[in-house]
Amino acid sequence: MATKPIVRVQCDDFDQAAEIRDLVASNHDIGAIATFIGLCRSEGESLSALELEHYPGMAESQMENCASAACERWPIDKMLVIHRYGVIQPGEQIVLVVAASRHRDAAFDGARYVMDFLKTDAPFWKKEHRSDGAAGQWVDARDSDETAKERWK
Repeated sequence: MATKPIVRVQCDDFDQAAEIRDLVASNHDIGAIATFIGLCRSEGESLSALELEHYPGMAESQMENCASAACERWPIDKMLVIHRYGVIQPGEQIVLVVAASRHRDAAFDGARYVMDFLKTDAPFWKKEHRSDGAAGQWVDARDSDETAKERWK
């Protein structure tokens, strides 16, 4: 039976160390924890913030689908995915993916798989807030994100 991932969409920041500690506290057979933390970039100081919007309900569903697929594909013992929304400043955390397994390969692959699918399939939209006061733009998906997802097919 595959692990049921924990998925959250929230405005508030998260404490990665506390999240990991809570996730694996009761499982002493875990031998590897792979994490990914996505941060807001300043794009060479040209951005003052990034505004993230999501489709409530659908975002969580898509996140759970891709995390569950990772747990079915690899022997993942614990999986946590947190994605923030709202106005996020450069240097602040946006996303956390934690994959815990008995072995490192499953943890690494599970975390990377989830991120590759989150970037393309989860309904989040990003709007840039410019440092110079100019009107920000909505950010389009990158071709490289689609290419990264293709590696898993």
